[in-house]
Amino acid sequence: MIRIDSLSHRIGPAAILSDISTTLPAGAITALIGPNGAGKSTLINLVGRLLPLQQGSVQINGMDIRATPSATLAQHVAILGQSNTVASRLTVRDLVAFGRWPHTQGRETEADRRIVADALATVDLADLASRFLDQLSGGQQQRAFLAMTLAQDTGWLLLDEPLNNLDMPHARALMRRLDALRDSGKSIVIVVHDVNYAAQWADHVVALKDGRLFAAGTPAEVLRADVLGALYDMPLEVILQDGRPFVLHHR
Repeated sequence: MIRIDSLSHRIGPAAILSDISTTLPAGAITALIGPNGAGKSTLINLVGRLLPLQQGSVQINGMDIRATPSATLAQHVAILGQSNTVASRLTVRDLVAFGRWPHTQGRETEADRRIVADALATVDLADLASRFLDQLSGGQQQRAFLAMTLAQDTGWLLLDEPLNNLDMPHARALMRRLDALRDSGKSIVIVVHDVNYAAQWADHVVALKDGRLFAAGTPAEVLRADVLGALYDMPLEVILQDGRPFVLHHR
Protein backbone atom coordinates (compact mmCIF):
# COMPACT_ATOMS: atom_id res chain seq x y z
CA MET A 1 0.00 0.00 0.00
CA ILE A 2 1.09 3.56 -0.68
CA ARG A 3 0.00 5.91 2.09
CA ILE A 4 -0.03 9.63 1.28
CA ASP A 5 -0.52 12.02 4.21
CA SER A 6 -1.04 15.79 4.08
CA LEU A 7 0.98 16.15 0.88
CA SER A 8 1.38 19.69 -0.44
CA HIS A 9 3.69 21.09 -3.11
CA ARG A 10 4.39 24.59 -4.36
CA ILE A 11 6.34 26.06 -7.25
CA GLY A 12 7.15 29.58 -6.14
CA PRO A 13 3.88 31.18 -5.04
CA ALA A 14 1.72 28.67 -6.93
CA ALA A 15 0.13 25.82 -4.99
CA ILE A 16 0.34 22.71 -7.19
CA LEU A 17 -0.97 20.23 -4.60
CA SER A 18 -2.79 21.06 -1.38
CA ASP A 19 -3.20 18.72 1.58
CA ILE A 20 -3.55 15.41 -0.32
CA SER A 21 -4.25 12.42 1.92
CA THR A 22 -5.19 9.09 0.37
CA THR A 23 -4.10 5.47 0.06
CA LEU A 24 -3.29 3.53 -3.10
CA PRO A 25 -4.03 -0.18 -2.68
CA ALA A 26 -1.44 -2.87 -3.32
CA GLY A 27 -2.11 -5.54 -5.92
CA ALA A 28 -4.35 -3.22 -7.91
CA ILE A 29 -4.40 -0.85 -10.87
CA THR A 30 -5.01 2.69 -9.62
CA ALA A 31 -5.89 5.32 -12.22
CA LEU A 32 -5.16 8.99 -11.56
CA ILE A 33 -7.59 11.19 -13.47
CA GLY A 34 -8.51 14.85 -13.63
CA PRO A 35 -8.29 17.91 -15.89
CA ASN A 36 -5.04 19.45 -17.13
CA GLY A 37 -3.17 21.16 -14.33
CA ALA A 38 -4.87 19.12 -11.61
CA GLY A 39 -1.52 17.94 -10.19
CA LYS A 40 -1.53 14.32 -11.38
CA SER A 41 2.04 14.31 -12.69
CA THR A 42 3.31 16.20 -9.67
CA LEU A 43 1.69 13.66 -7.36
CA ILE A 44 3.18 10.64 -9.14
CA ASN A 45 6.60 12.34 -9.30
CA LEU A 46 6.51 13.03 -5.57
CA VAL A 47 5.53 9.44 -4.78
CA GLY A 48 8.33 8.18 -7.06
CA ARG A 49 10.76 10.68 -5.50
CA LEU A 50 11.53 12.41 -8.78
CA LEU A 51 10.59 15.57 -6.87
CA PRO A 52 11.59 16.27 -3.24
CA LEU A 53 8.84 16.30 -0.65
CA GLN A 54 8.13 19.77 0.67
CA GLN A 55 5.29 19.00 3.05
CA GLY A 56 3.61 15.77 4.12
CA SER A 57 4.74 12.17 3.91
CA VAL A 58 4.64 9.15 1.60
CA GLN A 59 5.07 5.55 2.70
CA ILE A 60 5.42 2.68 0.23
CA ASN A 61 4.86 -0.73 1.79
CA GLY A 62 5.70 0.87 5.13
CA MET A 63 8.90 2.52 3.87
CA ASP A 64 9.13 6.28 4.41
CA ILE A 65 10.48 7.55 1.10
CA ARG A 66 12.37 10.37 2.83
CA ALA A 67 14.44 7.87 4.80
CA THR A 68 14.75 5.03 2.29
CA PRO A 69 18.05 4.86 0.34
CA SER A 70 17.64 5.35 -3.40
CA ALA A 71 19.19 1.96 -4.17
CA THR A 72 16.61 0.26 -1.95
CA LEU A 73 13.68 2.26 -3.26
CA ALA A 74 14.65 1.46 -6.88
CA GLN A 75 14.24 -2.24 -6.13
CA HIS A 76 10.65 -1.65 -5.04
CA VAL A 77 9.38 1.19 -7.25
CA ALA A 78 9.83 1.90 -10.97
CA ILE A 79 8.57 5.15 -12.46
CA LEU A 80 7.98 6.21 -16.05
CA GLY A 81 7.86 9.99 -16.32
CA GLN A 82 5.88 11.97 -18.83
CA SER A 83 8.96 13.47 -20.53
CA ASN A 84 11.89 11.22 -21.36
CA THR A 85 15.18 12.30 -22.91
CA VAL A 86 16.37 10.33 -25.93
CA ALA A 87 20.09 9.69 -26.31
CA SER A 88 20.52 9.36 -30.06
CA ARG A 89 23.39 6.82 -30.04
CA LEU A 90 21.77 4.47 -27.54
CA THR A 91 20.15 1.32 -28.84
CA VAL A 92 16.74 0.18 -27.75
CA ARG A 93 18.18 -2.89 -26.07
CA ASP A 94 20.77 -0.83 -24.16
CA LEU A 95 18.07 1.52 -22.91
CA VAL A 96 15.88 -1.32 -21.69
CA ALA A 97 18.88 -2.96 -19.99
CA PHE A 98 19.25 0.16 -17.80
CA GLY A 99 16.12 -1.06 -16.03
CA ARG A 100 18.18 -3.87 -14.52
CA TRP A 101 20.75 -1.53 -12.98
CA PRO A 102 19.21 -1.42 -9.45
CA HIS A 103 19.58 -5.20 -9.31
CA THR A 104 22.88 -5.72 -11.17
CA GLN A 105 24.90 -2.46 -10.99
CA GLY A 106 25.96 -3.31 -14.54
CA ARG A 107 26.89 -6.96 -13.95
CA GLU A 108 24.25 -8.48 -16.18
CA THR A 109 23.49 -12.18 -15.93
CA GLU A 110 21.68 -14.51 -18.27
CA ALA A 111 18.57 -14.10 -16.10
CA ASP A 112 18.78 -10.32 -16.57
CA ARG A 113 19.11 -10.74 -20.31
CA ARG A 114 15.97 -12.87 -20.34
CA ILE A 115 14.08 -10.18 -18.39
CA VAL A 116 15.20 -7.53 -20.89
CA ALA A 117 14.18 -9.74 -23.82
CA ASP A 118 10.79 -10.35 -22.23
CA ALA A 119 10.26 -6.60 -21.68
CA LEU A 120 11.12 -5.91 -25.32
CA ALA A 121 8.70 -8.59 -26.49
CA THR A 122 5.97 -7.24 -24.21
CA VAL A 123 6.01 -3.86 -25.95
CA ASP A 124 6.50 -5.37 -29.42
CA LEU A 125 10.02 -4.02 -29.92
CA ALA A 126 12.08 -7.22 -30.08
CA ASP A 127 12.68 -6.75 -33.82
CA LEU A 128 13.96 -3.21 -33.22
CA ALA A 129 16.27 -4.00 -30.28
CA SER A 130 19.45 -3.04 -32.16
CA ARG A 131 18.03 0.16 -33.62
CA PHE A 132 19.12 3.53 -32.26
CA LEU A 133 16.50 5.46 -30.31
CA ASP A 134 16.52 8.46 -32.63
CA GLN A 135 15.53 6.12 -35.46
CA LEU A 136 12.22 5.32 -33.76
CA SER A 137 8.87 7.05 -33.99
CA GLY A 138 7.47 8.86 -30.96
CA GLY A 139 5.23 5.92 -30.12
CA GLN A 140 8.09 3.44 -30.45
CA GLN A 141 10.27 5.57 -28.17
CA GLN A 142 7.47 5.63 -25.61
CA ARG A 143 7.27 1.84 -25.72
CA ALA A 144 11.05 1.57 -25.32
CA PHE A 145 11.00 3.64 -22.13
CA LEU A 146 8.06 1.59 -20.91
CA ALA A 147 10.05 -1.60 -21.53
CA MET A 148 12.90 -0.18 -19.44
CA THR A 149 10.45 0.42 -16.61
CA LEU A 150 9.05 -3.11 -16.91
CA ALA A 151 12.58 -4.58 -16.93
CA GLN A 152 13.19 -3.03 -13.51
CA ASP A 153 10.80 -5.74 -12.25
CA THR A 154 9.56 -3.95 -9.14
CA GLY A 155 6.49 -4.51 -7.01
CA TRP A 156 5.21 -1.00 -7.80
CA LEU A 157 4.95 0.60 -11.26
CA LEU A 158 4.23 4.34 -11.46
CA LEU A 159 3.34 5.32 -15.02
CA ASP A 160 2.68 8.93 -16.02
CA GLU A 161 0.54 8.95 -19.17
CA PRO A 162 2.12 5.82 -20.71
CA LEU A 163 -0.59 5.75 -23.40
CA ASN A 164 0.67 9.00 -24.93
CA ASN A 165 1.69 8.51 -28.58
CA LEU A 166 0.44 4.92 -28.63
CA ASP A 167 -1.97 3.80 -31.33
CA MET A 168 -5.07 1.82 -30.41
CA PRO A 169 -3.58 -1.70 -30.76
CA HIS A 170 -0.51 -0.86 -28.66
CA ALA A 171 -2.56 1.02 -26.05
CA ARG A 172 -4.84 -1.98 -25.64
CA ALA A 173 -1.87 -4.35 -25.55
CA LEU A 174 -0.27 -2.26 -22.81
CA MET A 175 -3.40 -2.24 -20.67
CA ARG A 176 -3.75 -6.00 -21.08
CA ARG A 177 -0.13 -6.41 -19.99
CA LEU A 178 -0.68 -4.21 -16.95
CA ASP A 179 -3.79 -6.24 -16.13
CA ALA A 180 -1.72 -9.44 -16.25
CA LEU A 181 0.97 -7.87 -14.07
CA ARG A 182 -1.69 -6.90 -11.53
CA ASP A 183 -2.96 -10.47 -11.54
CA SER A 184 0.59 -11.66 -10.82
CA GLY A 185 0.76 -9.44 -7.73
CA LYS A 186 2.20 -6.17 -9.07
CA SER A 187 0.79 -2.82 -7.99
CA ILE A 188 0.30 -0.18 -10.69
CA VAL A 189 -0.48 3.53 -10.61
CA ILE A 190 -1.24 5.08 -14.01
CA VAL A 191 -2.08 8.61 -15.05
CA VAL A 192 -4.67 8.55 -17.84
CA HIS A 193 -6.59 11.25 -19.70
CA ASP A 194 -9.14 9.00 -21.37
CA VAL A 195 -11.36 8.04 -18.44
CA ASN A 196 -12.65 5.00 -20.31
CA TYR A 197 -9.27 3.30 -19.83
CA ALA A 198 -9.77 3.83 -16.12
CA ALA A 199 -13.34 2.55 -16.40
CA GLN A 200 -12.28 -0.62 -18.23
CA TRP A 201 -9.08 -1.57 -16.41
CA ALA A 202 -8.74 0.17 -13.04
CA ASP A 203 -9.61 -1.28 -9.64
CA HIS A 204 -9.26 2.07 -7.89
CA VAL A 205 -9.62 5.64 -9.18
CA VAL A 206 -8.21 8.84 -7.67
CA ALA A 207 -9.51 12.11 -9.11
CA LEU A 208 -7.69 15.41 -8.64
CA LYS A 209 -8.91 18.92 -9.41
CA ASP A 210 -7.09 22.22 -8.83
CA GLY A 211 -4.42 20.42 -6.83
CA ARG A 212 -6.85 18.86 -4.37
CA LEU A 213 -8.27 15.40 -3.88
CA PHE A 214 -11.68 15.46 -5.53
CA ALA A 215 -12.81 11.83 -5.26
CA ALA A 216 -11.40 8.36 -4.65
CA GLY A 217 -12.91 4.90 -4.81
CA THR A 218 -13.90 2.16 -7.21
CA PRO A 219 -14.71 2.99 -10.84
CA ALA A 220 -18.40 2.56 -10.02
CA GLU A 221 -18.10 5.12 -7.20
CA VAL A 222 -16.00 7.73 -9.02
CA LEU A 223 -16.90 7.37 -12.69
CA ARG A 224 -20.46 8.65 -12.34
CA ALA A 225 -22.02 11.37 -14.43
CA ASP A 226 -22.45 13.73 -11.49
CA VAL A 227 -18.89 13.26 -10.19
CA LEU A 228 -17.21 13.47 -13.60
CA GLY A 229 -19.38 16.39 -14.70
CA ALA A 230 -18.23 18.37 -11.68
CA LEU A 231 -14.63 17.19 -12.10
CA TYR A 232 -14.34 18.28 -15.74
CA ASP A 233 -16.95 21.06 -15.71
CA MET A 234 -18.87 19.61 -18.63
CA PRO A 235 -22.04 17.59 -19.13
CA LEU A 236 -21.54 13.93 -19.98
CA GLU A 237 -23.33 10.63 -19.82
CA VAL A 238 -22.25 7.37 -18.20
CA ILE A 239 -23.70 4.04 -19.22
CA LEU A 240 -22.91 0.50 -18.14
CA GLN A 241 -21.15 -1.79 -20.58
CA ASP A 242 -20.39 -5.34 -19.47
CA GLY A 243 -20.92 -4.22 -15.89
CA ARG A 244 -18.43 -1.36 -16.04
CA PRO A 245 -18.98 2.39 -16.55
CA PHE A 246 -18.55 3.76 -20.06
CA VAL A 247 -18.29 7.52 -20.36
CA LEU A 248 -19.87 9.30 -23.34
CA HIS A 249 -18.04 12.62 -23.63
CA HIS A 250 -17.36 13.15 -27.34
CA ARG A 251 -20.61 14.87 -28.26
